[in-house]
Amino acid sequence: MQNKSLQPKAKTRTRKRSRKIFFVFILLFLLLWSAIAAAAISYYYKAPLNFWEGIIPLPEGSKINVVIEQGMNASQAARAFEIQGALEKGTPSQLAHWMVKFGIDKKIRAGHYSVVPSDPWNLARQLKTLKPALLKLQILPGLDIFSLMDSLASQDNKITQQSFTEALLRDENYPPEMAEIIKLLVDDEFTRAAFLLPETYMLVDRTPDEAVNAAASAWWKQWGGFINANKLTAQDLINSAIAASMIEREVLRDSECKIVSGVIKNRLAKKMLLQIDATVVYAWRLAGRKLTRVLNKDLEIESPYNTYKNAGLPPRPICVPGSAAWEGALNPEENDYYYYVARKNGYHYFSKTYNEHLRNIKLARSE
Repeated sequence: MQNKSLQPKAKTRTRKRSRKIFFVFILLFLLLWSAIAAAAISYYYKAPLNFWEGIIPLPEGSKINVVIEQGMNASQAARAFEIQGALEKGTPSQLAHWMVKFGIDKKIRAGHYSVVPSDPWNLARQLKTLKPALLKLQILPGLDIFSLMDSLASQDNKITQQSFTEALLRDENYPPEMAEIIKLLVDDEFTRAAFLLPETYMLVDRTPDEAVNAAASAWWKQWGGFINANKLTAQDLINSAIAASMIEREVLRDSECKIVSGVIKNRLAKKMLLQIDATVVYAWRLAGRKLTRVLNKDLEIESPYNTYKNAGLPPRPICVPGSAAWEGALNPEENDYYYYVARKNGYHYFSKTYNEHLRNIKLARSE
């Protein structure tokens, strides 16, 4: 007969053995997963990043627009993504870390980035393949300041007459090299506008300040070398801006800009009235009337811009001159012409004497 007193001891030994096996199993399970986790972490940092990118798709969802400004480094850009709501479940320093990992920290450029808000890694992955979008803004040559403001406002509603005037009068919107010019134009937005280079600009943001800064910098970049080489004074340049604006409105063919500039120079030297129709048109523009054709009766307007009545240059530029007009004003042709009359093909007849001029008028009308 079996001894019943030994049965509880046998059951106890069985339970202890089962418990030991269970704990060994748990320990082995934890060791296994620890090894897998350690290997995964090790591989995560040592394996090529494109391995994980191939496995995990880019985030999908609604995108937001983030503006990165000119001159921002990776840390500043990462902070901008956070401030503008594109960074989730992470910090700017983590985003900057992944930007370095992906090699885009040195390549980040100013512009608009359309991204799905996400964590630092996924946001950096998006930036790796994105090109920043820039906004187009066009400054056309030949526009007076009022038409220029209307043109810019039509391209972006953030630009108003008041905001653009304020931007023109902010000295910091101009290159430091233009300080002497700008100093003479403290409250003169009309003349300052003449120092904007007409061009199509790709801007980070179409603000008045950015528009003035880009166009003034472009103007100095184009003409700064010539100005320094010829040691032109600030007043020389202001006079050239006025002459260039008249040339811009008078001349249709770029090849004639220097010739007309020579005529202006010759008439000023002889103290002759300039008698330029474009200044009369501008005088009436300031008076609230738009002229499409100048008649003899229109020449009677009392205005400092009426060069049929007032000697010398008008007080300010009448429009924003283009490159060819500036080239003409800064490099007038040495000639003996004092008169010109427009032809139907857009060119002019030039003459040295008034009698020649009268014959050219008849010739132009007979074409």
